[in-house]
Amino acid sequence: MFLTALLLVVLLISCGGDSDYYIVGSSEQQQELRELFQILDKNGDDASARVIPLEHIAGHLLEAGYPERMRVFLTSHVETNPEDPYNAYYLLLVARNYNSDEMAQHYYQRILANYSDLSVRGKSVHFSALTELLRLTEQPSVRIHYYQDLLDRFRDKIDVGSTYYYMAKTHEELGEWDQAFAAYRRFLNYPETRILGSPEAHRHVYDRVSFYDSSRDWTMESLESLVSTLKSAIWRQDLRTLLRHKADENFFAMSWEQEEYDSNSQIAFNLGSFLLRSRVRYAEDLEMNSNAREAYLRTWGWSHRIRTWYLYFRRVDFPADPEIHGNWEWAGIYFGEAM
Repeated sequence: MFLTALLLVVLLISCGGDSDYYIVGSSEQQQELRELFQILDKNGDDASARVIPLEHIAGHLLEAGYPERMRVFLTSHVETNPEDPYNAYYLLLVARNYNSDEMAQHYYQRILANYSDLSVRGKSVHFSALTELLRLTEQPSVRIHYYQDLLDRFRDKIDVGSTYYYMAKTHEELGEWDQAFAAYRRFLNYPETRILGSPEAHRHVYDRVSFYDSSRDWTMESLESLVSTLKSAIWRQDLRTLLRHKADENFFAMSWEQEEYDSNSQIAFNLGSFLLRSRVRYAEDLEMNSNAREAYLRTWGWSHRIRTWYLYFRRVDFPADPEIHGNWEWAGIYFGEAM
C-alpha cells in the first residue's frame, strides 16, 4: 500500500517536471530550498557532489514539518538513480526519520540486503542499520543473525563481550542451550565488559556455565525428600550421604551479613570435621520464611564457634535440562541466628 502511494507521488512529481512539491515552509525556508535545488541541478551526475545538497534538502523538509515529503524526496531519488553509490545512506536517513518501527525496519533490512556498505563521515551505514535493527527487532531468531553479523564484520566497533552476553540471552529465548552456553563462555573471556543492571554478570554466568558442565546429580525431585535425607544423614553422622547431596557447584557458606558473591562466601571447608565432632540437632519444620523457591532448616550443636547453622535449599531454575529443572538442591549454609 505504501509503495503504491509512493509511486503515485513520484509520478505526479515527474509529470510536474519541477520541485514545487518540495518548496514548503516559511518564505525563508522556501527560498533556501529553491537555492538547494539549483545547486543540486548544477551538480548533474556527480554523486559525491550531490550528497550535501540532498542532505540539506532532506533536513530543511524535516525542519519545515514535512517528514513525509522528506521521505518521498529521498526514496524518489533512490528509485530514479539506482546507480548512485550513496543510496544506502539516503535510505538510512529515511529509516531514521520514520515514526513507524515496522517501516524503519523495512528500510534498514533493505539497506543490508540490497546495497553495499559505505562510510559517511567515518561511520559505516551497515553498522548503523544493524545496531538499529537490534534495537527494533523482537524476533529472537532474527536478532541472532544481526549479532553474528556484528561479530563477523564490525568486531572493532563493538563491545564484543557484551555482544556475546546478549547473543547468549537470545539463544536462551529460542531454547538453543548449547549455543547459549557457548556464547556465555566467550563472554567470560572479556572480564572488562560491564553489563548494565547486572554488576555481577561475570560471576553469575560463570556459576551457570559451571552448573551446565556439571553432573547435576545432587538434586532431588522434592524438597521434602531432600530435607528428610539430610536430617537422617545428620542424625546418623553419615558424612558420605551429606556430601553426596551437597551442591557440587556454587555451594556457599557464609554469615547472614555477607552476600552470596562475596569473595569469602564460597571457601571450601571440611564439613566432616564439624559433623563428626558434634551432636547436631535440627528443627522439626522448615523456617516460616521458606517458600516455593527457597527454604531454610535451622540446625544447632555444631562444633564450631558459631553453633547454629541454617541449611539453605533452593529450587533449581535450569530449563536447559528438563530432567532436573524444578528439582531442589542444598545450595548453602548460613552461619548464626537468622537476622
